[in-house]
Amino acid sequence: MSSVLWAPAPAAFQSSNLARFCLANGFNPRDYETLHRWSVSDPGAFWRAVWDFAGVIGNPGARSFLRDDQQPMTQSRFFPDASLNLAENLLRGDDDRVAVIEADESGHFRTFTLGELRRLVASTAQGLRAAGVVSGDSVGGILPNRVEGLVALLATLSIGAVWSSCSPDFGAAAIVDRLGQIGVKVLFAAPRYRYAGKEHDISGRLTEIVAAMPTVTTLVLTGDDKPAMPAAIAFEDFGAHAPLAFERVPFDHPAYVLYTSGTTGAPKAIVHRAGGVLLQHLKEHLLHGDVRPGDVMSWYTNTAWMMYHWLISGLACDAAVVLYDGAPILKTADGLDPSPLWTMAQRASVTHFGTSPKYLATLAAEGYAPGRLHDLSSLRSLLSAGAPVSPSQFDWVYAHVKQDMIFASISGGTEIIGCFLLGSPIHPVRRGELTVKGLGLAVVVMDERNAPVIARQGDLVCTEPFPSMPLTFWGKDGDARYHATYFAARREIWTHGDVAEMTPHGSGIIHGRSDTTLKPGGVRIGTAEIYAACEDFAEIEDCLVFGAPVEGDEEIVLCVKLNDGFELTPEFAAQIRRAIREGASPRHVPHRIHAVRAVPYTLNGKRVEGAARTTLEGKPVKNMASLANPACLEEYRALDRSKAA
Repeated sequence: MSSVLWAPAPAAFQSSNLARFCLANGFNPRDYETLHRWSVSDPGAFWRAVWDFAGVIGNPGARSFLRDDQQPMTQSRFFPDASLNLAENLLRGDDDRVAVIEADESGHFRTFTLGELRRLVASTAQGLRAAGVVSGDSVGGILPNRVEGLVALLATLSIGAVWSSCSPDFGAAAIVDRLGQIGVKVLFAAPRYRYAGKEHDISGRLTEIVAAMPTVTTLVLTGDDKPAMPAAIAFEDFGAHAPLAFERVPFDHPAYVLYTSGTTGAPKAIVHRAGGVLLQHLKEHLLHGDVRPGDVMSWYTNTAWMMYHWLISGLACDAAVVLYDGAPILKTADGLDPSPLWTMAQRASVTHFGTSPKYLATLAAEGYAPGRLHDLSSLRSLLSAGAPVSPSQFDWVYAHVKQDMIFASISGGTEIIGCFLLGSPIHPVRRGELTVKGLGLAVVVMDERNAPVIARQGDLVCTEPFPSMPLTFWGKDGDARYHATYFAARREIWTHGDVAEMTPHGSGIIHGRSDTTLKPGGVRIGTAEIYAACEDFAEIEDCLVFGAPVEGDEEIVLCVKLNDGFELTPEFAAQIRRAIREGASPRHVPHRIHAVRAVPYTLNGKRVEGAARTTLEGKPVKNMASLANPACLEEYRALDRSKAA
């Protein structure tokens, strides 16, 4: 049995939002399994209860769920008669409450009340109307994580248009590959941005992007010191004073388009429904995150990642959200400075702090103890996403951040704009495990027979429909491409692409992505255990694991990026192998270990095992524009098996 690192106080079974939801619907807060069974067996009743508990603004209509018996996952519908507006729900509350805190790496810190935010949104929405944008049109952003990006998003949603965004550090090809698919009419962009102490001017790139997207009729520039660009409008001059109005749309009306980050082809443009986004996020924030009025939520993200859209939905819970722009760790003459996010968290009294395993590993390697160096008395939850969290990182978090808080490793994806497995205020936190299956999500792990299994690895699947499933993929044959991606392996069962394991006490473990699963000797194993073992070495800054074909089999290749002053000696390679054997199994031990200068990542900050393998095999990577550092792959092309440690 895994060790319990935190347990809820008895009061949580009465006072937490999840406990109150249980009691309001006739369930015992100590019997989560029964609540969960109800949430997936009677989805209409459950999601209507979420609507009512959250006080959603809008008309739910008479019917909460229409089941299609022939195609229950892909053709069933939630709230077919409803009308609502996502922005109206995000902009709810009293004018004088703090809604947004804008911070950046330089120490900038500014608050915006809900009234100020509403006025900015109303003006920008008027500008969109004057530019000819109507319900269903696409509006795009190439913006850093500052208030102008949030205002543009909310203004777009308020008039029933569709929002899609990229980060300004994306290359021109990557942006055109994304926003160019959806016929953007108005484009908001920052010609300059600051990251890691450096100013970046992308005005030339913007000219190239606009030229490649002929649907763009209006370019709106944000930030100070804007360059002169043909036909561009300054953000502060775009729009006009107007009353704030919201166009109510159907539950399934498109709200966001997000993009997959893979390297196997053009990014898939995933269309998300307004109602599905709202209900899924309200359920996750209110019930699983226990977000309360007056709370302050932060997540280190850019404007392209789903976690940005997830974060800002905290506004609908009467919480404030932090928009942080810049690098989370700064380089100084004295070394790395990991303080910016924690200084912000202290000043903003953050209650829910979101991050990634890679960031936590860097803090540990630097010997940085946030709990000792900062006042984190307001912090109730630390959350992590983007990759599996190793068991040792759970130990580090409770030793060096805070003991009396929830640590929630959460897992889902861009495809569902939410989580399959996440935290809970009424469950213990167990070392190395994701606490519970999300309410309303029929999550199971299936083996090769398509039978549900416990305490064994298999494919993470969802067997019943849920509101935040994609509406479609944008463009030609969108429905067919969507079905082929998630339902080809199992008819009318969502196969997510994660190798996972459910434990006897209802928690979960993510072992890695199915498409990066290792199969030495024909036995399928995940990569998470190898990464976890490597994270315990101070010598290793980063690493990458993938399988390489060899003589009818597959061998495990481990590439390590070492910190300055260390080298990959035979003795150190033996230490790594011993740690992997003891921490995982003999099957996980790599056949080859190479020292590399860099690890390839996608623009969304995920390791790219598949691209490294493809390159090593001498094959072309189909979508290099999706990589943040594509040049590093040349090193993998030249890896010599005979010179491996």
